[in-house]
Amino acid sequence: MVTSGSWSFLTNHARVLIRLAEDPDVRLREVGDAVGITERAAHRIVTDLIAAGYVSRARNGRRNRYTVQYHLPLPDPLARGQKVGALLEILAEPDSHHDAETTAKT
Repeated sequence: MVTSGSWSFLTNHARVLIRLAEDPDVRLREVGDAVGITERAAHRIVTDLIAAGYVSRARNGRRNRYTVQYHLPLPDPLARGQKVGALLEILAEPDSHHDAETTAKT
């Protein structure tokens, strides 16, 4: 029997994206802690998400601010054209920052 701690339905990329949607000002160390990966792995994943266009990064003083592109389609053939915002609406914390942006871009 497989225990629930040995696998997950969501990839680390999805989990990082959810965390960025919940807190656009989050530090990568905090992202890694929340997802259960190293800060270096979180950085690699955020770099992947930025390169794919799903996240943008802007400097805000000494910190970064991340913006999720809610209007883009999910990069999965099984999702059949569903938008990133639809996934985050289900998975992100209800009081997260993405609510207003999801409504505006869908």
